[in-house]
Amino acid sequence: QRHFYQPLWTLVGAGAKQLSLSGRPTASVIPSGVEWIQDRVAELNPDKNCIRTDNGKEISYKYLIIALGIQLDYEKIKGLPEGFAYPKIGSNYSVKTVEKTWKALQDFKEGNAVFTFPNTPVKCAGAPQKIMYLSEAYFRKTGRRPKANIIFNTALGAIFGVKKYAAALQEIIQERNLTVNYRHNLIEVRADKQEAVFENLDKPGETQVIPYEMLHVTPPMSSPDVLKTSAVVDSAGWVDVDKETLQHKKYPNVFGIGDCTNLPTSKTAAAVAAQSGILDRTISLIMKNQKPTKKYDGYTSCPLVTGYNRVILAEFDYRAEPLETFPFDQSKERLSMYLMKADMMPFLYWNMMLRGYWGGPAFLRKLFHLGMS
Repeated sequence: QRHFYQPLWTLVGAGAKQLSLSGRPTASVIPSGVEWIQDRVAELNPDKNCIRTDNGKEISYKYLIIALGIQLDYEKIKGLPEGFAYPKIGSNYSVKTVEKTWKALQDFKEGNAVFTFPNTPVKCAGAPQKIMYLSEAYFRKTGRRPKANIIFNTALGAIFGVKKYAAALQEIIQERNLTVNYRHNLIEVRADKQEAVFENLDKPGETQVIPYEMLHVTPPMSSPDVLKTSAVVDSAGWVDVDKETLQHKKYPNVFGIGDCTNLPTSKTAAAVAAQSGILDRTISLIMKNQKPTKKYDGYTSCPLVTGYNRVILAEFDYRAEPLETFPFDQSKERLSMYLMKADMMPFLYWNMMLRGYWGGPAFLRKLFHLGMS
């Protein structure tokens, strides 16, 4: 079994990093003294403080942390996942299809390069457009840009949820002559004909067929099936936790972290890092019968890769207000932020975050701003 650092896949799909660099054997990242049960969770029973695995094994607990992530639902798009057997189509969201994105990019001659964003919550909401900027840069580098028509069809109504960064991205979209269609949702892929079918969400039932020479699919996503039927979730299927302490709203000995929760912030590795610091403090106090004191502010980050050596580092909180670490304007494209995304963050992940030493950059922010805010 391998454990993957998925944020690197944006760069793998663009040919800037090797897939092999993004994974390590799972056994190598499990802390010593931890019993690793290699089995899937089949049922959660918070009323009886136990879980059941696929093998029928029952495991009782005193405290439960749910970190099940988010599920990729390729099959909700007609023609997928079987369409990935054809060329010219890829997806950076799966280990099986990320290298197909790079292949499609290299094979591109002329025509439509289409990038999609689904009508569901997703992890790393910036990734669907990052690969578009990288593809455009690759076409420029290889002299194919004049023959490429680049289209981003997104189910959302805006390019990004934070005004400051959305404005910067809009400028890039105009400068680089990219076509963005809002409220367009991918419903079918006819890979044998190289056609993508989109529904106009503002006019349900109205569809549009776009031929493609390259297609990057961001799959619809949902909470893992085992959670959907469980007592720990809200009506939308996400683990129902307090947004400041990460403690479950109904079961005080249950906690949630990351993409499987209903925390109203972006589902990113940076958010998980910040949450892990809070959760650590929360659980330590609850185990001593004390009240949690540390509050999660919704901090999340999205390094928006806009080229092979440029990144806009978006950082923001629950109010979708910028919450920046560095003492300069992070809405500008920078080489330094690219190097941080490509080289420093993977190092931080493997060596600090997985070992419990990285709870997000809040202390750096204080340091750089010297208590200004």
